[in-house]
Parts: sequence; C-alpha cells; structure tokens
Amino acid sequence: MDRARAEAAVRELLVAFGEDPDRPELARTPERVTDAFAEFFHGAGVDAVAIARDGTVHAGDAERGQLVVVRDIRFRSVCEHHLLPFTGVAHLAYAPGERLIGLGTLSRVVDALASRPQLQERLGEQVVAAVQEGLAARGVLVVLDAQHQCVTTRGERQTASTTVTVAATGALADPAGRAEAIALIGTHAAATAPVGTHAAATAPVGTHAAPIGTHTEADR
Repeated sequence: MDRARAEAAVRELLVAFGEDPDRPELARTPERVTDAFAEFFHGAGVDAVAIARDGTVHAGDAERGQLVVVRDIRFRSVCEHHLLPFTGVAHLAYAPGERLIGLGTLSRVVDALASRPQLQERLGEQVVAAVQEGLAARGVLVVLDAQHQCVTTRGERQTASTTVTVAATGALADPAGRAEAIALIGTHAAATAPVGTHAAATAPVGTHAAPIGTHTEADR
C-alpha cells in the first residue's frame, strides 16, 4: 500500500467538496481513513485457496458420506461501486471428498475474499471456488445474506433491504443437491442468530429437510 498517496487522495477529496483539511477536526482524517481502508482491504492479494488447502485433514469413510453445513459466518466487505461497506452472514455447505476442512478455516477463507473491493455475487463465487479447489470437495454451496450501505444510506435509502445470493458447484449445483443444502442451511432462521454465533451441522447426503422461505434480492 502506498500510504502517502492514499492520505493525499483523501485530503484532495475533502478539498474537492469545499472542506479545509487543515482545520483541527479534519487534520487526522486522511490518516484515519487510510487506516480504515487498509483494514477493509487487508485480504487483497491473499491466496484463499492456500488458506483452504492448509486447513484440511483426511476424511474417513463415514465423513465422505456426510453433507457438512456451517452457518452464520459473519463478514464485512466493501462494495467496489461506491466504496461503501456491506455486511452479512455466509452459510456454507460442502460434500467432502478425500479431505475435510477445519470449521475455523472456512471463516478465514470468507474473510480473506471479503476483505477487498468486492461484489456480493463475485464473493460467493470466489468462496465456492476457493473451497472447491483447496478441498477437492464433491460439491460446495454458499449462501450470502447481506445488507449494503450503498442501498440503505444513499439513493432510495431502503434501510431494511437485504440481498441474498447463492453460488454452487459440483454435486451441490444440481437441483436436488442444491435444494437439500439450502434446506439444511435454513437461511431465514440462521440469519436471526445473535452476532458471533456459529452453527455447524452434518447430515447424510440424501437426507431431506423442510424447505425454507422465499428470498428476495435488492437492486443496488
């Protein structure tokens, strides 16, 4: 990161909007904004596939027949259209092959890919691809349920609007596998869990669960 250049850019932005960046209240704003975006973008250039691969262990015969579901992985990212944050939860299901992945490793994969300028749709696809490649899973599915400040704080200011996206590959991309994984995730119930709560579930592949409600996606 070119820190001096970033701070100068924030200073110029303030000037462009008629502010005096030298007044006491704004004197450290370029530094603070640069610190904030350095944190927001700390995943840029991080190899999420390597994170996934390094967090795997051998799967036994019993585990290879399971569908693993991890719910309520909290994340925050930045919309690359407006450089405003979007925050939400990721729910991830995978059908193991020869390897299992540590549950904490999944949250690190999500964080690495979220911590850069992003689009929600692309974030889901990248998480699926990283887990699939790093784990050699038979199938991966990710549901992202997020609220975008570019929708809630500007434009139409739809303060209650959320966006739900689904990305899947392999055995969980076919209609039956996709429906089974989404039903086990139970997105609407999971989305109301307290902040910081993580839930994990396993079920034999082929198990059927009750369907979840309809999801809507907001334009942004």
